[in-house]
Amino acid sequence: MTSENPFGQVLVALVTPMTADGEVDWPGVEKHIDHLIEGGADGIVVTGTTGETSTLTDPEKIRLVEVGKDVAAGRAKIITGGGSNETAHAIELYKHSERVGADGIMIVTPYYNKPTQAGILTHFRMVADATDLPVILYDIPGRTGVPIKYETILRLAKHPNILAVKDAKGDFSEVSRVLNQTDLMYFSGDDANVLPHLAIGATGLIGVTANIAPAPYRTIVDAVNRGDLATATAAHQQLEPLVRATMTHVPGTVAAKYILHGLGRISSPRVRLPLVGPEEWEAALIEDEIDHVQGIPGVDFHNFRPDRNAAAGGALPKVAGTTR
Repeated sequence: MTSENPFGQVLVALVTPMTADGEVDWPGVEKHIDHLIEGGADGIVVTGTTGETSTLTDPEKIRLVEVGKDVAAGRAKIITGGGSNETAHAIELYKHSERVGADGIMIVTPYYNKPTQAGILTHFRMVADATDLPVILYDIPGRTGVPIKYETILRLAKHPNILAVKDAKGDFSEVSRVLNQTDLMYFSGDDANVLPHLAIGATGLIGVTANIAPAPYRTIVDAVNRGDLATATAAHQQLEPLVRATMTHVPGTVAAKYILHGLGRISSPRVRLPLVGPEEWEAALIEDEIDHVQGIPGVDFHNFRPDRNAAAGGALPKVAGTTR
């Protein structure tokens, strides 16, 4: 990490480990973050999509930043994701995150409201104005219903705090165009497209599958940095069946927790409603993909013991989620 890149390159979109009744497993969070940093992650994005931000309470989100900072102890950056589709709420969350030590913020496009580009521009600017933290814009129209258009990205690039984009839109020609015309950094937000993004000039990734296997992503990024496409391609190909298992059949959060639990890395595969664990046929598809995974550093699938019963259904936590 340099002064020009305050985020790192291998960033994990952290799952939030939970107990069987859907409460945050705080010792499990600490253990998981430490494992990822030891495996090569230099950035952890807490309370993002993968972390089930939409069903976490605000105090849980803040505590995840605090715990992340304590565990990282300077070894990795802690970025707070999620935000809110209410601008005032997002500002308060990010200001509080800054006070407890977040190293950066990732702001998602307002979802459900479907604002115009003028509304998106105003939302991002006001949130970026509210703290001194470096900002990653999160462009994921498949979840928010609205893309950040090219012209809007160019205007946002002029804000001194807005330094990067997490791209889950997959428009590589637009990424190249923005990289040519701004100083913005790009982070791949699609696990299957990490190497293609890096090949056209992206800085790094914010990955779901990296919860399971951070080391190969470290290999890919380091190889690209030194111009070693053969090594990067080999690691990309090795990861392909694991990425398919994690990102294809059910939401990435659900599959990642199912796989991590089967590996004995988290105590429960539980997710909060309306997410539910994989149904029998979905679990079978995930397990079929896992059968094709071979030789990934830091992951031993010989001891993979998935538990469909433990993953079934979803949890209603004791305290309702994001509220004002």
